[in-house]
Amino acid sequence: MRILLVEDDTYLGESTARALRSQQWFVDWVKSGDSVMNMLGLASYDAIILDVGLPGMDGFEILHSLRAQNNTLPVLMLTARDTIDDRVYGFQLGADDYLVKPFALKELVARIQAITRRFHTRQHNEIIFGILRIDLTAKRAYLSDKSLELLPREWAVLVYILNNLGKVVSKEQILEAISDWDEAPSSNAIEVYISRLRTKLTPAGISIRTIRGFGYLIEESVNGIQP
Repeated sequence: MRILLVEDDTYLGESTARALRSQQWFVDWVKSGDSVMNMLGLASYDAIILDVGLPGMDGFEILHSLRAQNNTLPVLMLTARDTIDDRVYGFQLGADDYLVKPFALKELVARIQAITRRFHTRQHNEIIFGILRIDLTAKRAYLSDKSLELLPREWAVLVYILNNLGKVVSKEQILEAISDWDEAPSSNAIEVYISRLRTKLTPAGISIRTIRGFGYLIEESVNGIQP
């Protein structure tokens, strides 16, 4: 893989680039946000590691610009800001993952592997998240090799949330996404579908977390029970 690392701290940039290269990945490291667009025009990348606090354009501005141009490259944000509002803001802008400094380099590598894997599987009409696999062509869901039974609207809600991995989605956004049904569901109905999905997914180590005032975020649970 080729990774674009955007980090202005010399020590952190050097250690991060070294850890990534130890995976036999190519790494291009720049220290300012103003260099990002030029780099994207020079090479094809598999993911971007993007520091929030950069000179010139900060990470949030860069991410907003990328998504405004329909650039769907996986982006992992690095930040010293550990408040939930900052993380939610990054997800709303289109970040795929978020890592708070200081972090373990081993975890960074694992997270990059996860977001690039999800990106490539989505491109092949399939979504994989943990042990959950969604076949978009056959409209079937699986937990490992076991079929996951979903009602049509549960399926629609789950696919919408999975298509927005790393983002917080509101009830209003979900309603709009599935409103092509003969009868548009109510806001309360969305809560029912989310509750049913939680019941089916939580034992598999997957949770749909409520971010109060913003919406829902799907995550892999650390202590999930595998079916």
